[in-house]
Amino acid sequence: MKRNGAREILVWTLCGMVALWATGCGHASLTGGGGNPPPSSSNVLAISVNTGPTAATSPYINGAFTSVTVCVPGSTTQCQTIDGILVDTGSPGLRILSSALTVALPQQTDSSSNPIVECAPFASGVIWGPVQTADMTVAGEKASSMPIQVIGSNSFPNIPAACSNQGTPVEDLQSLGANGILGIGSYPQDCGAACVTSGGGNPGLYYTCPTTGCVASTEALASQVTNPVVLFAKDNNGTIIELPALTGSAVSLDGSLIFGIGTETNNGLGGATIYTMDPATGNFSTTFNGQTYTNAAFIDSGSNATYFLDSTTTGMTTCTDYTFWYCPGGTLNFSATNMGANGNSSIINFSVGNADSLVANPADGAANGLAGPFPNTFDWGLPFFFGRNVYTAIEGQSTPQGTGPYWAY
Repeated sequence: MKRNGAREILVWTLCGMVALWATGCGHASLTGGGGNPPPSSSNVLAISVNTGPTAATSPYINGAFTSVTVCVPGSTTQCQTIDGILVDTGSPGLRILSSALTVALPQQTDSSSNPIVECAPFASGVIWGPVQTADMTVAGEKASSMPIQVIGSNSFPNIPAACSNQGTPVEDLQSLGANGILGIGSYPQDCGAACVTSGGGNPGLYYTCPTTGCVASTEALASQVTNPVVLFAKDNNGTIIELPALTGSAVSLDGSLIFGIGTETNNGLGGATIYTMDPATGNFSTTFNGQTYTNAAFIDSGSNATYFLDSTTTGMTTCTDYTFWYCPGGTLNFSATNMGANGNSSIINFSVGNADSLVANPADGAANGLAGPFPNTFDWGLPFFFGRNVYTAIEGQSTPQGTGPYWAY
């Protein structure tokens, strides 16, 4: 069964707050993925790396899935729990497929009562859909009256050229491979100050949509699609993803998403080292084979492989069928050095296997050693998380070891 190539990399490409995602993120069924029993701690959410809700037709590889409960704001009865939601530390905000949503959420409108719709660009395509409002509960945490994006709504079928020109629309379960995205990245909103004012600095994410057609608009910070974590009453300064080590491939891999950094007895930094981000890019630096890729590296659970450099630089050919992955003749071992803007550094030992072999069994949902090309960039995707506790601190949120944004591991 062929793996779906449309989801080889889900990298968030916005340049909003501080031009942070020019290369950095981000890349689910009512009955698929995230099927673990709920953990006992109120700030711990079960996650599972598995083939996801499209397993029968196009199995996902290296997607960390979970479930969320959304409600009409203020309601305890108009609620729905949705499984198969992809956990993404590389983008902010909750995005749910319209086809997976059965509760009717209130539509966000502008001052003239025109609906607001968003165009969210990822490297693998653009996500178009209305901004609506929901209460969201995960584990024992709740984000109230939170702006979210509903993907592929039939109410807004006409995508403006300014949006569709940025990439192929990702509008359904087959193209997304998940019922939605739980974006818990390093920033509070998905655009930030750039979308608040009009003019050349506005990247054009938000649209107002009167009956005459959708046109790019501004969007206040409080109305933008928001990182749910910052809206929690506590445990709102960041997250930790904990996944066990993995050699080769496996059917699934169970782990935890822990909310908060240093806010509870179960989320302290311990011996983890902090790597701050360059304020102009939102990235850090990686040195490989004597070459430093300055502010061109990031950590992203939404990318399903380690995407780095190119065949000429790495000496590895790409696969004939999966051209977005490397297919060396055997498993190769590499090392690189990551360095934060604060000067902290560490050596990362990692392997790259033959992707054809790693994904040969369609029942396998997790694979260590999966990698592919991304010129002049290091995208430390989900394989980086195997066997590590990876911390993501959110911009402007205080932690015992300093204010975010930063990564730590």
